[in-house]
Amino acid sequence: MEILWVLAIPLLGGVLLALFGCRRFAPELNSLMSFATLIAATALTIRVINDGPITALNEQFFVDSFNVFLVALTAFVGFTTSLFSRPYMRIEQDRGKLTVNMLRLYHSMYQLFSFTMLLALLTNNLGILWVAMEAATLTTVLLVSLYRTPASLEAAWKYFILCGVGIAQALFGTILLYFAAEKVLGAGGNALLWTHLNGVKGQLEPTVLSLAFVFLLVGYGTKVGLAPLHNWLPDAHAEGPTPISAVLSGLLLNVALYAVVRSKVLVDGALGNHFAGNLMMGFGLLSVVMAAFFLSRQKDVKRLFAYSSIEHMGLTTFAFGMGGPVATFAAMLHMTVHSLTKSAIFFAVGHATQKSGTQFIADIRGLIQTNPTIGWGLMIGSLAILGMPPFGVFASEFMILTTAMHSYPWTTPFLLVALGVAFAAIFGKVQTMVFGETTGQRLPHPPALLPVFAHLALVLLLGVYIPPYLANWYRQAVALLG
Repeated sequence: MEILWVLAIPLLGGVLLALFGCRRFAPELNSLMSFATLIAATALTIRVINDGPITALNEQFFVDSFNVFLVALTAFVGFTTSLFSRPYMRIEQDRGKLTVNMLRLYHSMYQLFSFTMLLALLTNNLGILWVAMEAATLTTVLLVSLYRTPASLEAAWKYFILCGVGIAQALFGTILLYFAAEKVLGAGGNALLWTHLNGVKGQLEPTVLSLAFVFLLVGYGTKVGLAPLHNWLPDAHAEGPTPISAVLSGLLLNVALYAVVRSKVLVDGALGNHFAGNLMMGFGLLSVVMAAFFLSRQKDVKRLFAYSSIEHMGLTTFAFGMGGPVATFAAMLHMTVHSLTKSAIFFAVGHATQKSGTQFIADIRGLIQTNPTIGWGLMIGSLAILGMPPFGVFASEFMILTTAMHSYPWTTPFLLVALGVAFAAIFGKVQTMVFGETTGQRLPHPPALLPVFAHLALVLLLGVYIPPYLANWYRQAVALLG
């Protein structure tokens, strides 16, 4: 029942906001529906912690320790982003960038986007997972192109075409997976149920599974933003509304990586070797190095942090590829702290760009003077995402690096150089934005800064102390992932 509520609430929210999204209370209704989704996700999480994995609707939906943690994270960040978007979108409307109908589209698509991500996380059917990822692409295309400027339309088309090609590769991988499963499980819907596939993964044809994983990694890896399939991501972040940048970086990339990790579990069981892990390590390491060196060339603040997302998702993919209890634990912790930190940064960036009237880094100065809370939020968030202790990103990166030093020492120089270059690039640009000569103006609506510091407080807590129930939760998920 809890699973159905988690899915039904954002779907209902999408319908209601399609009807009433032009009313003055639409931002509050959007936040209310997101809060209700969070409550339902919390109830589902408590049930899974108490009762273990559960299924629903003839096993079409399935929840265990791995995906319920992502469901809770998705619902939480979705709610805090809806709080941030209330004053942000009103300011955009006051400045003439958005019409009433654009706001209706924004609020309804925001709820449908939440629904598609939660559907992808909760479904047990790999075919429905593919459909949900395609639906998430379509909803975010409409959100990226919301401003209807030439640049936003170009970014939306690039996003649609590249992710469309990628999702087609994932479809072919899913079909190959079905062909391998059909010989063992028989024809029918059960051949695509992950729980059934996981039970017979040792009997699946290794050659077909290895080929299927290549297509699944390329397909879903496009959505993760892994190099060299990343080109859509900086444009989509830069041209879309800032709340959408926050949920793209904080949520959608995680959901796409979740699909890759679920596929890796099946391939590892069928092949009995490190083929899937080696591929993920290769793509992940390439993404970290490539993104780090692109960071220093960025002049747009949202593109800057978009490349930072590519770097961190590459690091997470690399950690999942290494496998083992420590690396997998670190990857899950890194998914959590990156989502919280990066969304907080985009919240601060959104208000900073509205104050300055520009996204160009060279034109944003003196945030600490015009609005100290925005300035400190951006600076603290940047230090957190750069892995400064005692924030949680430091803890997860430290575990990933030490595991790499022990198991794959040849990768360590690449990781250390990339992280050092990224630190210098981001810190050098952010400190001039925060402490330079002021150029800002007063905002017509008070900025929503509670989500910024709530996220950063959680990241700080996870760097200093991981609550035992959360650590046990991660360990259970690590065991499920092998």
